[in-house]
Amino acid sequence: MKQYYFVFCKDDLMLERQADGTYTIPCQEEPPTEIKPWTTILNITPLDGIEVKAYSIDTPPTNSPNFQLSTLNYQLYEMCPLRQSYYKLPYPLYLKAGKCAELLYWDRNTKFCGVCGGQMHFHTDISKRCEMCGKEVWPQLATAVIVLIRRGDEVLLARGRNFRSEFYGLIAGFVETGETLEEAVKREVMEETGLTIKNIQYFDSQPWPYPSGLMVGFTADYESGEIHVQREELTKAGWFNRTNLPKLPEKLSIARRLIDNWLGED
Repeated sequence: MKQYYFVFCKDDLMLERQADGTYTIPCQEEPPTEIKPWTTILNITPLDGIEVKAYSIDTPPTNSPNFQLSTLNYQLYEMCPLRQSYYKLPYPLYLKAGKCAELLYWDRNTKFCGVCGGQMHFHTDISKRCEMCGKEVWPQLATAVIVLIRRGDEVLLARGRNFRSEFYGLIAGFVETGETLEEAVKREVMEETGLTIKNIQYFDSQPWPYPSGLMVGFTADYESGEIHVQREELTKAGWFNRTNLPKLPEKLSIARRLIDNWLGED
């Protein structure tokens, strides 16, 4: 029976290049690489009726003398950063790759019990149980909010201190314990820019497997205040209209979808 094999080496995902130049995930009866005795193969929820497996390898397969394929040769395969796979894979496969990456990350970080130090073993496909005290754990998500703020025909854009390129994005931050999503939006905007906002409306949400996040998107309207950038988080922030936009986030992010939606508004 053929199965999808999502194979990761650090942050890179193995892709299969098809004859027409498009990409997919290896779908075959046997794993596309050698399986070591200590390799953990995770069972993931099926995709379109096809079983899904995920595992990690220590070195890129094309550099390994033990690389084994059940098809022609390694040139059919390439390693691609998970983020960039968004632009190569069909969207359902990209989403499934994200889930696989999150579960592999969870598995690596839950080898031992946080209560007694005992070894954790899989109890179900998405839970583990301590062999000593019986504590059970499940994968955890870090929930973050992100908001597009309008002021007339302008939108607030900002450069995060941790951005890797010269693009501008939206105000975002993690939800704290004891607050609603809307309260988190207001707090993050006030902390990072000194602005107050109103008319907060839910837009959409997005899995963000870098490594285990859920982004919840909102729109809001400017109410009052002058921009005072929180230097620990941002380097710049300002108001932009449709004629003077800076470099925008990549298409894979909900930030870009929020901005594109605003660009499409009358």
